[in-house]
Amino acid sequence: MKIILDAMGGDNAPDANIKGAINAINKVKAEVVLVGKEEVIREKVKQFVGKEIEEVSSRLKIKNATETIEMCDTPTLAIRHKKDSSMVVGFRMLKEDEGDVFISAGNSGALLTGATLLVGRIKGVDRPALAGILPAYHSQLLLIDAGSNTNCKPLNLLQFAQMSSIYLKNTYKIESPRIGLLNIGTEETKGNELVRESYELLKEKSEELGINFIGNVEGRDAFSGDVDAIVTDGFTGNVFLKTTEGVGKLVKATLEENLKKNIISKIAAVPTLPAIKRFSKTLDYKSYGGALFLGVKKPVVKAHGSSDELLFEYTIIQAEKFVENKAVDKMKEAFEQSKKNEEK
Repeated sequence: MKIILDAMGGDNAPDANIKGAINAINKVKAEVVLVGKEEVIREKVKQFVGKEIEEVSSRLKIKNATETIEMCDTPTLAIRHKKDSSMVVGFRMLKEDEGDVFISAGNSGALLTGATLLVGRIKGVDRPALAGILPAYHSQLLLIDAGSNTNCKPLNLLQFAQMSSIYLKNTYKIESPRIGLLNIGTEETKGNELVRESYELLKEKSEELGINFIGNVEGRDAFSGDVDAIVTDGFTGNVFLKTTEGVGKLVKATLEENLKKNIISKIAAVPTLPAIKRFSKTLDYKSYGGALFLGVKKPVVKAHGSSDELLFEYTIIQAEKFVENKAVDKMKEAFEQSKKNEEK
């Protein structure tokens, strides 16, 4: 297996990308290819570990790319004109079977445009979507769409539910994933026109498509552990995602501040430190890796724009698992079967 990593994409590139790959290389079986300016990557590896990249691991490679797509670049123009950028070179490798999965923390719009135009959608998928993993009570929660489609139709939300169900069954081995529709109330009549129509479509098609649809889910119940995935449009999903991350940071910062407030609180905290560390780890979104771009023909992973070396490490590990469980192949099969059923 070969994991392609955009070494130049993201707020902390290339340092965090390269360090993450170095940390991950002995935790995965795959080869990791760093795509970007070769002289920069070589220099950084030597700076970080005091060795040439070949000495670090025989499975750590470089693919030279002379350009970088910046966060301020217009997505479509960047993909079309920066043909030797780390992102476009990575997509080209993926399309031409020179790798099994592509990871980037770069320009989100360019990544989504490139995945759709250069790699292509699975036949039958109207719109691919970002699926991110978040912590939940004694489990995890899949959020789809996490930001790629700000305007959606009921068909899109139905397909998001179908894709998330296939992904959770194959990657997390959940036999019958519970899929909920994010809404402002649990009643069928609640929500805007998109949500109400999506609810009816999900209720009608779920059995046929093998979706365990459990109805509407309010935001406060999303992390209860009673739902495995919540489906929504990309605008709402991205607001939900960023708010969740913000609340997690607030809780951690407030807890740490109060524990260090005075000598008494510091002493009192000592017996509870193991539990506090476990709690902090649960809230840390970094340990859940990146967001998978479901619905394209090959595995593509969007890492957080502000990813540090730890998040890149976890994202590489997550990407290997995604490829091993052949979730994309299963999606292709499911949508081909759906198309055949419609034509009967």
